[in-house]
Amino acid sequence: MAPGATPTARARRIALALTGTAALALSALATAAPAGASTTAATVHSKGGTSWIRSCATLAKGDTMACNALKVTSVAQHISPLGVTPNATPSGYGPSDLRSAYNLPANGGAGQTVAIVDAYNDPNAASDLAVYRAQYGLPACTVASGCFKQVGQTGTTSLPANNADWSGEISLDLDMVSAIAPNAHIILVEAKTASTANLGTSVNEAVKLGAKFVSNSYGGSESSSDPTYDTKYYDHPGVAITASSGDGGYGVEYPAASRYVTAVGGTSLSKASNARGWTESVWSTSSTEGAGSGCSVYDAKPTWQKDTGCGNRTVADVSAVADPATGVAVYQTYGASGWSVYGGTSVASPLIAGVYADAGAPSAAIPAADAYAHPSALNDVTSGSTASCTPSYLCTAGPGYDGPTGLGTPNGLAAFTG
Repeated sequence: MAPGATPTARARRIALALTGTAALALSALATAAPAGASTTAATVHSKGGTSWIRSCATLAKGDTMACNALKVTSVAQHISPLGVTPNATPSGYGPSDLRSAYNLPANGGAGQTVAIVDAYNDPNAASDLAVYRAQYGLPACTVASGCFKQVGQTGTTSLPANNADWSGEISLDLDMVSAIAPNAHIILVEAKTASTANLGTSVNEAVKLGAKFVSNSYGGSESSSDPTYDTKYYDHPGVAITASSGDGGYGVEYPAASRYVTAVGGTSLSKASNARGWTESVWSTSSTEGAGSGCSVYDAKPTWQKDTGCGNRTVADVSAVADPATGVAVYQTYGASGWSVYGGTSVASPLIAGVYADAGAPSAAIPAADAYAHPSALNDVTSGSTASCTPSYLCTAGPGYDGPTGLGTPNGLAAFTG
């Protein structure tokens, strides 16, 4: 048994498989649902007066992935739900908040291309992106200008079926890249389904189309096929591929477990009166919800990862805000009515992809290694935990490296450059 594979972790994997069966049953009802309607079982989670639901279905068994976006349901927006409202601010952190928290430039991403890989189609992606960017005074990024491109998994304009659940994920991803790297070009590559093969094919297509930064805000249970998937889909030297660590608390998801990606964990982010102006801790809602972390069962340890309590790949590498109770503003009109607040490690993955874009084209074969060469250039997150595990750093924050937050969160760009 791999280090960290506790009875609790094994029970969680069994529970995921069981809930996956329920998710498959729900999917059978999808064909009867109106276009754009969500068929996700709306289990409500809450903390500190904030409530939210999962944007996508609970992890299904087999090769099906689920997105890691959590949509807040308890926030009433006090601005127009449709369109830009001058002199009003949507709920949730916006671009200036995130750049302040992570000491990032205001005009990053120039000359770079960031790809977002998701499943299914958001028919309102371009128009929703335009509203988000206009609300916050970001430069326009349109299809007409060549800044934004939306393609299917083979790179054509033939797009997959519309899906309201994944549209929330898509809106979140596009908005986070815009917030962090507002001058970057963006490619949205939409997989036909949420299978490992189709999402992996989309990653390959994103790189083929010229993206040096590819964000993947989805995950599924580990399998013995993962090392094969690693080399088939995620091994792209000189490309920063980010993957969210998952929202299920202690336990490892794939592709975050791939040794070729930057696994991105999650924090709670709050304003503070300290010198930084912000404070962070491990994001944890309950024993079954929080930043994913742990020791991979199947993926070998990268040479640049030096923790000693896990003989295989350890998740995560770095982290960023993910707690829905300290969530981010998102604009979504397919499957929603405008301004929303989102959390989940789906926030953190595209955010870190944007940070990489701000830092410029990667020089390392596997850009995740850069953070390990510059650990002092990150905000070390030292408080909070998601569970009780052995060794404890796999689920509990402390000085230096830990599972839920990795080496820490961005403090400028030095940890994301060669």
